Amino acid sequence: MSNEPISLSKALASFDALWSPRIVTRVNDYDVRIAKVEGEHVWHVHDDTDEFFLVLDGELHISLREADGERTVLLPQGAVFTVPRGTEHKPYAPSGAAILVFEPSGTLTVGDRHDEVPDHVDATTGHTLGT
Repeated sequence: MSNEPISLSKALASFDALWSPRIVTRVNDYDVRIAKVEGEHVWHVHDDTDEFFLVLDGELHISLREADGERTVLLPQGAVFTVPRGTEHKPYAPSGAAILVFEPSGTLTVGDRHDEVPDHVDATTGHTLGT
C-alpha cells in the first residue's frame, strides 16, 4: 500500500471492470475498496461482518431481506449505508455508480453465502489497485 495520498478519481479512472473492486488502502485489518458498478450484483450474506458503502458517483440501490420483510434503500452520491452482518442483501445500480466499500481484509465480495454468481460479478477479495 502507498504511503502517499491517493486520488480516488484517478484510481477509478485506472480500470473499467464492473463489480470488480480495487483495494486503494488498508486501515488496520480492513480493506478500503472502490468499484464501478452497474446492473445487479447477487443476493448474498456476510455472516460475521458489517459492510459499509459510500456512493462516490451515481446512485446505488441495496435490497435487504430483513425480519419484517424485504426493503430497498436508495443511496445517492455522497450517501453512506452499513448493511448489518447476517443481513441478506443485493446491491444494484440501474444507471451505474462508483462506490467505496469498507470491510475486513479477505472478505469475499459475494459474502459467505450467496445465490449463483453471474458472469458479470467478480467473486474476489479485491484486486490490488493497478491490476
